[in-house]
This record gives sequence, structure tokens and C-alpha cells, in this order.
Amino acid sequence: MHHLEKLHSLPVNYSDLVVTGDDEGIFGIDAQFLYALKPLDREKQPSYSLQVSFRTSVHHQSFTVEVCVIDKNDNVPVFIEESMRGSVQLGLLKGIPFMQVEALDRDDRNTAHAELRFSLMEQTPRIPSSQMFFIDSITGEVSLTEEGASTLDPEMCGRYKLAVMVKDMAGKANAFFTTGIVTVEVTGNTWASPDPVRLQENLPGPYPIPISQVKWSGSQAEYSLEGEFPEMLFTISREGVIYLNAPLDRETQDQFQISIVVERPDGREIAKPVELRVMVGDANDNRPTFPQAQYHTVVKELAARGTEILTVQAADNDDPKTDNVRIFYRLIGQIPESPRALFRVDRDSGVISVQADSMEGTAPQYTLTITAEDAKGLNSSCTVVVTVQDENNNPPVFSQHEYGPFHIPEDAPAGTTVTAVLAGDADVRGGDSWQVDYRLESGNEEEVFTLVTDKQTNEVSLVLSKVLDFERESEYILVLSAQNPVALVRGRYGPASTATVSIYVDDVNEGPILSQTHYEVTVREGEEPGRVIATIRGYDPDSHPIRYSLQGDTKKYFSIGKYSGELKTVQALDREENSTYTMEVIAVDGRNSSLSASTLVTVQILDVNDNSPVLVGDYSWKYLCTPRWEDQALVLASRDSDGPQHGGRLNFSLRSDATVRRNWKLTPINDTHTNLSLNIPYLAPEVYTVPFTISDSSSPPRSTFINLPVTVCPCNVRGNCKMAAKQLQGMPTIQSAVGILLGTFAVIGSILIVIFVRLSYQNPERPSKSNQERVPLKISI
Repeated sequence: MHHLEKLHSLPVNYSDLVVTGDDEGIFGIDAQFLYALKPLDREKQPSYSLQVSFRTSVHHQSFTVEVCVIDKNDNVPVFIEESMRGSVQLGLLKGIPFMQVEALDRDDRNTAHAELRFSLMEQTPRIPSSQMFFIDSITGEVSLTEEGASTLDPEMCGRYKLAVMVKDMAGKANAFFTTGIVTVEVTGNTWASPDPVRLQENLPGPYPIPISQVKWSGSQAEYSLEGEFPEMLFTISREGVIYLNAPLDRETQDQFQISIVVERPDGREIAKPVELRVMVGDANDNRPTFPQAQYHTVVKELAARGTEILTVQAADNDDPKTDNVRIFYRLIGQIPESPRALFRVDRDSGVISVQADSMEGTAPQYTLTITAEDAKGLNSSCTVVVTVQDENNNPPVFSQHEYGPFHIPEDAPAGTTVTAVLAGDADVRGGDSWQVDYRLESGNEEEVFTLVTDKQTNEVSLVLSKVLDFERESEYILVLSAQNPVALVRGRYGPASTATVSIYVDDVNEGPILSQTHYEVTVREGEEPGRVIATIRGYDPDSHPIRYSLQGDTKKYFSIGKYSGELKTVQALDREENSTYTMEVIAVDGRNSSLSASTLVTVQILDVNDNSPVLVGDYSWKYLCTPRWEDQALVLASRDSDGPQHGGRLNFSLRSDATVRRNWKLTPINDTHTNLSLNIPYLAPEVYTVPFTISDSSSPPRSTFINLPVTVCPCNVRGNCKMAAKQLQGMPTIQSAVGILLGTFAVIGSILIVIFVRLSYQNPERPSKSNQERVPLKISI
């Protein structure tokens, strides 16, 4: 007896205890404990529902007890089939199951007791590899390994025996297990690429048309098609029949490579796809076409018979390996129609050539219509525009051999057109063969004339390019030639391509001409007047006398010979007064005063050292401090009226006296200024006379002697002189200067009083308010 559980719902005092629901009498109750009298078997009955009823002192009661039998791993797994057999098809991919091994364990499948694991123990025979197969440990599905899928060969081994094991407890070491043998037959397969199919394009139908079939001989399979073709053009049925669903066009695609895929219902690919090649046969359904609707070409007008001018080629999209692409060419139209038979086209090659003996005199352009036709009669056409190119077979010719004589005045300006002539050309107007190049062959050696050609009309103008001179050349005979810019292809240039142009120059009275437009003359200042300083030279083309005169000489410093042109000075010139004179010389025709010429004359006055340097400035109020202050000096300035070549640097030098040179020092600052300072530390306060000389830099130099009064006085800390210096002998005193100034004011006041008195007598009226501002102020002195 095995106690299972205490029944807490059962009271201590009860009677008439009855247990129902246990037909086998397994369970009982003792002292509130439920017990089992014999072992339980879960596989026989996994649970029991017991009804416990009893009586208490009060009334009858009952309750239910559910007993669940817990599983114990007490069952060995077994294979469902004693003889396990399967077949594998040649071509099956690795990992695709071809059979399944199944086993059963009676233990609780919700526990590990019934969790089964499969394994492959051994393969017999072990050829061509010992690992040809694989079994899924959970599902028991058997498939090929990679080696098995690549080396399976029924001729080498048509049957294999596989020793397999199944374990419970998920394959743990303490699990129950069972082994079995699986026999695998290797079978061939019809899964292979079907033969290529050749289909004619544009089949009449009806569609769909079956064109091929494939078959997977193994397990259930589904088929699909892949490849470069329009959707639904090819389809495949469940039975593996391949259909064509629409007409084919070889010119769009001449062959198709279709991949046929075989899969399990779950979408896993079973075997490698096989290929179906579909070739499209040609039907003559394309007309030949030209790559362009219109062609342009050129033929020379002198082209010989048989000259090839263009090749036209049409293309046919039919199969080039058949006669469907053979093309024939024909010339079916020519505009303008006359003359006929100018051109022909080769029937086979499409070469267009000249058929006429000559193209001279024909229209400048022709439009040809060419057709291309295949053997079935399908055709198309194009147009060929043929331009007849002009060739230079006609030289230009003048309408007359001589032109002129033409008269032109000698004063005609450059650019004047003398005449215009034309050489006609019979070639096509506007082309290079029609254009004319003119050239002056002789008579224009000095390039007096130039040619200007109008390219629109071929007319040439003879234009004056230089000034004429009747006295030098009164007549020109010009030889003019005309040629084309391109070479003549036939004929030559003859006398008609040249002409003579005669030109007479008419005499015109011309004004005088001066040899120079500007004269520059130099004269030394102070020279004796009357010397010829320049000669103005001119000539008259007509040999008339010339009269000269001056303009702009306002001070009459110069004169010019009326007929000689000699320019002279009238008085001595001073450079310091004016260094440059500019005037105009007028030359007038002696017989026609309206004709004249002029030139400028500039006279530069050369400097002469005739001025001595002078001291510039007032130094009477300046002073020097004693004892000597460092860097204190009087700045002396000088000037020389001569030019820099004579004035130049001005030199200051003290008189050659020992006392002077001991007391004073001159220090140059620049060319015109120098410093005067004390040369000793102390000099008694007084007004000193400092003698020195200023000399210019000319050779020999001009000099000026100076006695300069210089005040020397003691100074305060600010540098101001503290006491008045002694008056130099002969110098005016302050009192005398003030007296002179007061006397001068008295004289001026007397004069003003006299003027006011006289004005008052002349105008006795009282000034009005309006003119008070004009009355002079009265001044009291």
C-alpha cells in the first residue's frame, strides 16, 4: 500500500465512506489518507476521477479527487515500419528530403521521455563516399549530402543500406534507443534539358502552341520558367508541357534561352534548372529601307562618263543568311527630266554614276528617286539631290582693251576713285570659278593706286592711295589683269584678260611747302643783335616766289628776311627775363596770297654767368647766445639769378682774418643755405660785423662780399636775449626811428585835411542818410 495524499476535506468523524470511479479497486482511504493498492500505468490510464462520499452526524456529503499519473520513461522508442525503404532520384540537390524515417514512443509526448532524436550510424556500401546521406535528427528526413548530390551514380551503386538509430530523452546518454535499417534505391531521372526547338516567326496559330516538355520523375514537383522574354510569351503546365502563347518576331529577338525550374510545393528547389533553346526562323516580312530619306552629293560639270558620284545602301532586317535580304536597286525618277539618261544606278551595288558624255550646260541641280526591292517585291525609296559643281573652264575677259584717258587733279585726296571696270566670267555666278582677282601688272611701281574689288559684282575700282604731283608725274599708263582665284581646268588666260587704263594728272596751283614743321634754335643771352640764328627753308611746287613773315613776336625781339627766310635777333636777349620764345613763321605763295604754309620756331636762350649771388632775408632781429649754446646758429640764405649751370651750388667763406675765423664758423646746409654759429665757447655781448663772401659754381666764379651785423647777447634759460646790444656806429636809434615815423604820419594827415576841405566846398549840401556810407571818415592826427 502506497499513501498518495492526505484528504483535508474529510472530517475526523465520518461513517459510511464510499469511493467510486475506481473499477479496478486500486485506491482506498485510511485515516484521511488516499492510498494505492498496486502500481499505476500512465500509458494504460493517465488519470482517475474518484468520487468520495461519507456521512457525518448531521448529513450525507461527498467530494471529487482527481488523480493524475506522472509519466516515467519506461517505454523504448520503436520505428513505425519494420522495413524502411526509399528511393533517391539522380540529380536531386543536397538537403532535399527524398524519404522520412518515423518512430513512436508511448511515454508522455509533452515530456523529454518521448522527445526523439534520429542519427545515421553507418552507410553500406561506402562508395563513392562514406558520407553520401544525411538524416535530420529531429524530423527524420533523409537527404543527400553535397558529396552525395555530386557523385551519386546508379551504375556505380544502385542500392544503399543505412543503419539508423532513434533515441528518446532528446538523445541523452541515459536514453532508450532502437536501431533499424533503411534501404535506399538509386533511380535514374528524366530531368534533363530538352532538345532545341526551331520555330518559324509569325506562326498562324491557334495559340497556345505546345513546343516542348520536361518531367521530374521523383516526388511531387512544380515547374516554372525564367529567361529574357516578354511575360507570358512562354508558359509551362503542371505536367511540364511548355507552350508558346503569341507569334514571334525574328527581327525583334532571333532566339530565346529558357531556364526550367523544378521545385517542391513548399518552394524549395529540387534540382538544377535545365535549359531550353528556342530559335526563331526567318520569314520574308521586312521591306528593305534606306538609312536616310534624302542624300546629297556633288558632281563636277566636266565629269567623264562612268564617274561614280554616290553609293546608296538599303538594309533588310530579315535573316542575312537567307535570300530574303537580297536587294535590287532601280532609278525611277529624275527632276528636271531633261536631258534624259544623265545618271544610272547599278542594280546590285547601288552605285550611282554619270551616264552622259558631259554635264556641261545642264541644270545646276537634279533630284533622283531610287528604289530598293527584295525578292518578294517589298520595297522602299529615297531621293538623291545631285548638285552639278561648276568648274573653272572660262577665264574672265574685259569688254574693251583700253579704258580712259581719265583726268584727275593733282590735289585729289587719297581715297578718290578714278574709275571702275568689270571683267566678265561665264562660270556660275558667286562661285570661286566666277570670282575675279585683279592686279596692276605695270605702271604702278610707286603704288600710287590701289584696287578695291566688289565681291558681289566682280567690279573693280581704281582708287588713289597717294597724293599726286603734276610736276613729278603728269601721266600714268596702267596695265590691269584679271584672273580667277582657282586654277583654270581648261583653256588659258589670253589678251582679253588684260586691259590698259590711261590717267592724266591735271596741274593745280599749290601752296609753298616748308622743309620742317618745327624749328628749335638756341641763342646765348647778351649776344650782339642782328646775327642770323636760323634760316627757314621752303619751296613752291609751281616755282612761285615765297614771302616770309613772323607771328607771335609781340615784343619785336626778332626779324625774318621777306624772301630769304633768315631769322635774326633785333636786340640782345636776357635769359633771366625770358628763357624761351615761341613764334610762327608764315610762308605765302608770291602769286596767290591765299596759299600759305606755317611752321613753329622755338628759341631757347642759353644762360651766361652775368649775375652774382646775393644774400636773401632780414637778419637784424636775430641773435646768438653767449656763452655759446649747442646747435644754435643763424641760417643764411642766398640766391643766384643765373641758371643751374652757372648758379649751381653757392659757397660761403669767411674773410681770411685770424680773429674772424677764430670767432665764427660757417657750416653748409645745402646748395643755397648755410649755418653761421660761434666758433668759441664765449664771446662778449655786442653787435659784430661778420665779413664773408658768397661765390657761385661757375668757372671763373662770380662773388659777392657781405658785412653782416650779428647780435651776440646773454640769454635766459628759454634762450631769449636778456639785454639790448650796443648800437653799431652809423645805425639809426629807436628814438630817431620813432621821430621819423611820427613826421611821416603828420604829412599824410595834412594832405587828407586839404582833400576833405576841397570836397566840402565842391558839395556844400548836407549828406543824406542814403549816401552817408560814401562820406570818408574824418581822421584826427
